[in-house]
Amino acid sequence: MEDLRAAVIGLGFVGRAHVEALRRLGVPVQGVLGSSPDRTQDAAQSLRLGHAYNSIDELANDTSIDVVHICTPNYLHHDQAKVLLDRGKHVMCEKPLAMNTKESAALVEAAPQQKRVGGVTYNLRYYPLCQEARAMVERGLIGEPRLVHGSFLQDWLFYPTDWNWRLEPHLGGELRAVSDIGTHWLDLMMWITGRKVTEVCADLATVIPIRHRPRGRVETFQQPSADDFDEVKINTDDYASILLHFDHSLRGVMTVSQVSAGRKARLWFEVDGSEGSLAWHSEEPNTLWIGHRNQPNQNMMKDPALMSPAARGYAAYPGGHIEGYPDTFVQLFKDFYGYIAANDFSAPRDFPTLETGHEELVLCESIAASACERRWVTVTYK
Repeated sequence: MEDLRAAVIGLGFVGRAHVEALRRLGVPVQGVLGSSPDRTQDAAQSLRLGHAYNSIDELANDTSIDVVHICTPNYLHHDQAKVLLDRGKHVMCEKPLAMNTKESAALVEAAPQQKRVGGVTYNLRYYPLCQEARAMVERGLIGEPRLVHGSFLQDWLFYPTDWNWRLEPHLGGELRAVSDIGTHWLDLMMWITGRKVTEVCADLATVIPIRHRPRGRVETFQQPSADDFDEVKINTDDYASILLHFDHSLRGVMTVSQVSAGRKARLWFEVDGSEGSLAWHSEEPNTLWIGHRNQPNQNMMKDPALMSPAARGYAAYPGGHIEGYPDTFVQLFKDFYGYIAANDFSAPRDFPTLETGHEELVLCESIAASACERRWVTVTYK
């Protein structure tokens, strides 16, 4: 792993999280590419990185780079990933992988043609107790999964004055809350239960139909100016509730919202099985609730000494030492770079792949169709 060298495209909140995680793993970050030469230079200096690239072509032609992390707005993902794969780079891309399934399918096809590896940053799998939940389900400790339910709630777009590029469909896509945070929940539930969503029935709403777009740049999770703005009609979803059918008669429901006051980034799930239940949420990520019918319920603390062998390696610190959001990137990238370093690309992949990203877009398009047509829609993975 120490022989692999990386570069990062996109220097906002999540791009800096990628840089930090790579440094913790000892992966050299050779340089960065931002949205403009000035921003690239400023970021390279503030992050103490060696090179500020002037273009995607310059980065793609740099033979010293093995892996590129794409942390740019959604509409750029496909084109940037395609250029990089074609030039022989491995790619780790933020979700969503592309703007539609035609684009994502092209990336799934391109990677093996170039003998390259692609991953998508569904990093929330990598909370230690999410890994433990999956291991417990696989071992049959809650019996056969029957129901899944939960939510992913935020409040960062609570006011009409809140603004971000994700509100603009040509930059972020036709779905917003579902694509941005709902796909994290869906990925997590399919991965933990080992069952894919087969049908969806979706209700979507634009709770705030008119927003104030500031005349200037606004970073994610930062407040815009209150004085200089244009009123803009919004059509993307602030909220969604989706009924779900999975393989093997598993049923579920998910609610997502970006307008729930006091919820900064609360992902919650419960899996109810024939022998017991599991529940977890990201505001208290070091506790896993285990439910029983005929004995006291349990709260399991994150402690590698108590965790399943399959999950233990994803807890980097001893019990009583909390682990959180930044650590999920470290664990995901450890899996991804370890796989590349092993150089056997026919081996099974434990990390979220380009195929994962494509299937999430298949789900998004099925959800959009369901909401538009007000009916159940069968999910066809292709």
